[in-house]
Amino acid sequence: MGTERPPKSWSIHTRSEIIANYKVMERIGSGSYADVYRGRRLSDDLTVALKEIHDYQSAFREIEALQMLQGSQNIIVMHEYFWREDEDAVLVLEYLVTDLATVISNAAKEGFPLPVGEMKRWMVQILSGLDACHRNMIVHRDLKPANLLISDSGVLKLADFGQARILTEPGFDAFEGNHPPSEHDGSNHESSLHHPEVFPLTDNLSQFGCGNQEQGSSHNEYFSVLDELKTKRFVDDIEKDSSIPDGNTSCLATCTTSDMDNDPMRTSFSYEAMEQEDKEHGGLTSCVGSRWFRAPELLYGSINYGLEIDLWSLGCIFAELVTLKPLFPGTADIDQLSKIINVLGNLDERAWPGCSELPDYRIISFSKVENPPGVESCLPNRSADEVSLVKNLVCYDPARRATAMELLQDKYFNEEPLPVPISELRVPLTRNTEDEDSIGGWQDYNDMGSDSDFDDFGPMNFTRTDTGFSIQFP
Repeated sequence: MGTERPPKSWSIHTRSEIIANYKVMERIGSGSYADVYRGRRLSDDLTVALKEIHDYQSAFREIEALQMLQGSQNIIVMHEYFWREDEDAVLVLEYLVTDLATVISNAAKEGFPLPVGEMKRWMVQILSGLDACHRNMIVHRDLKPANLLISDSGVLKLADFGQARILTEPGFDAFEGNHPPSEHDGSNHESSLHHPEVFPLTDNLSQFGCGNQEQGSSHNEYFSVLDELKTKRFVDDIEKDSSIPDGNTSCLATCTTSDMDNDPMRTSFSYEAMEQEDKEHGGLTSCVGSRWFRAPELLYGSINYGLEIDLWSLGCIFAELVTLKPLFPGTADIDQLSKIINVLGNLDERAWPGCSELPDYRIISFSKVENPPGVESCLPNRSADEVSLVKNLVCYDPARRATAMELLQDKYFNEEPLPVPISELRVPLTRNTEDEDSIGGWQDYNDMGSDSDFDDFGPMNFTRTDTGFSIQFP
C-alpha cells in the first residue's frame, strides 16, 4: 500500500505577516511540493502570485536563483519573500496571465502554424532569459513551455526555479544552516533567525553569498567559461564543496512521487548506487526536468552535467514552437530514449565521445537503428535555418550544443521576416488549466509525470553482467 501524500498546508491563509499585506485569493496551481495562489497587495491593489513552497531545498534554490537574476527582463520578478523557521517559504512573484504552452496549444487548435515573425520573437525572449541564467552559471533544469510565463503585454519570462542549481563560486550553496537565507547584516544573524518574517529585495546580496555576476561579466569571460565546460564535456568536480548535495531527498523534491516509485530502472545496480555517490561526492542528480524535455545524459543517469542540459530542452521547445507538437513525447523514460534514438540513431562514442561512461549506458541498450532520419524528419516543410537551429541544440554531445548567446547572434533572427515587436504578439487572455494537480509555471503538461511499466515496450532481453544486468529493448 503506497504512502499517502501529506495534506496540503493551508498556513498561508493564517500567517499574520502575509495576510497583513496581501489578500490571498484562489489557488491557481498545485504540485507535490508547492501551491500557487493569486493574491492582491493591499498597499496598491497590485495582483501578484503567492507561491507557497513545502520543500526546503526547492525554496532555497528558487530564492537564491531569483535573487541573482533580478533585473533581467525575461526572468520572473520576485517582489519579496516570507520565510520562518517553522513554516513554508512564500514567494511573492509577479502575476503573469498565460504561458507558452497555451500559445502553442491555441495555435494547434486553430490548425495554423505560428507566423514566423511571432515565433522568432518568442524564441529571442526565451534565449535572452536563458542567457541571463547561464551568464550567472545557473542551470534551470526544468525548461518547458509551461514554465515560460507571459505577461498580458507579451513579455515572456522564465519561471519555476525550484530545480535550479548555481554552478560557480563564490558562494556556491553557501547557506549551510537549517534556517532560511537572510539578507540582514551578519552582526544581526542570530536575531534574524528568530524573526525572519519578511525579506524585501535589496541590492545587498553579500550575506546571501552571491552577487549579480551578470553585471560584471563580459562576453569574452562568458564564452571562456562555457568553452572550458564544453571542452571538459562534464562538470566533474564543480559541486564537491556543496553543503546541500543532491541525493534521494532532492530527487523527491524535484520529481513527482510516481516518478520515483514507478521508475523501472530504479535498481540496486543503478540509481540507488548513484544516490549514495551523490551524497559522498556532492554530485548532481539525474532526476530533474520534465521527461519530454530531458536531455539524454539525464535519461542515462548522469550526475555530472552542466548548462548543456538546458540547451537540449531549448531545442525541444523550439521544435514544438515550429511544429505545434512535442518533439519526443515519451510515455516513460525508456520510451523517451527510444523516441530519441529512433530519430538521432544509436548513442555511441562516435556520436558523443565519453558516452560509454554514463552510469546506465551499459545497462540499457537498443536494437541498431539503420539510417536514422535525423531531426529534419520531425520538421517537415520548415526552412533550412529552422532545421539548423534545432539540430544545433538537439544533439547527443553536450559540447556541440550551441549556447544561448551564440544563438542570439544567429543570422536566422536578423533575416526577413524579422521578429515582430512584442506589442504585436498575440497573447492568450488566460492559460489552459486542464491539469489540476500540477504546478508547472503555475500548471503543467498532463502526461509527462509518471512512468508506465515494461509491458508497453514489448519483448526485452535481460543479460547478467559483472555489475548487475543489462536490458536490450527492441
